[in-house]
Amino acid sequence: MASAVSAAPTPQDSVDIVGGTVAQAGDFPFIVSLQLNGAHFCGGSLLNSRTVITAAHCTVGQTASSLTVRAGSLNRNSGGTLVRVSSVTVHPSFSSSTLNNDVAIWKLATAIPTSSTISYAVLPASGSDPAAGTTTTVAGWGTLTEGGSSPTTLRKVDVPVISRATCRQNYSVSEITDNMFCAGLAAGGKDSCQGDSGGPIINASTRVLIGLVSWGNGCAQAGQPGVYARIGTLLSFINANLS
Repeated sequence: MASAVSAAPTPQDSVDIVGGTVAQAGDFPFIVSLQLNGAHFCGGSLLNSRTVITAAHCTVGQTASSLTVRAGSLNRNSGGTLVRVSSVTVHPSFSSSTLNNDVAIWKLATAIPTSSTISYAVLPASGSDPAAGTTTTVAGWGTLTEGGSSPTTLRKVDVPVISRATCRQNYSVSEITDNMFCAGLAAGGKDSCQGDSGGPIINASTRVLIGLVSWGNGCAQAGQPGVYARIGTLLSFINANLS
């Protein structure tokens, strides 16, 4: 997740899960660890055998030849399948200053088939907007506290969706665009954090991928919910880059 500093949103680039629990095998069979020169730095989700969705802010400035993706393991450092990346494509309207349209597609050099530990994420309907109060689950290998250490084992946390109107009161009208939604507890304590950026947030009941970890003001602070890229408004870009 990127962190917000003053007026500029801060990506949860190196954000971990705060207030969560260790994920179990099968909880997020589509999640992948995105690695730069062998080190985890963001999360992502498999959409098909050769396509990963992640945050644009994890992707800008990266060179495909330096990147790898680990799938099918709860441990970001070992196990599963490790493949190289052949290309990265950032949403053409992504803004690094506002983090609007915070989505990118990575293409893999080697296909990753489904298996007992790997499956592909399910996308939402076009235009869908997570309703306030909906329970969501977000997962990642990000830090356990703001500025803290990162675990090697995948973690997850449940957070309710907060209405866009409320989130705009928490931040500002201009910062929270229609291509974003917010989730968290009013009192704080549960959130995505640094290192979780680009990773999945799903509807806890339907398991549909509804968003990507994008940014926030710190991690798990009261009145400062996590902000997520809203996949329902970004599907035209995603679908155009699936094949």
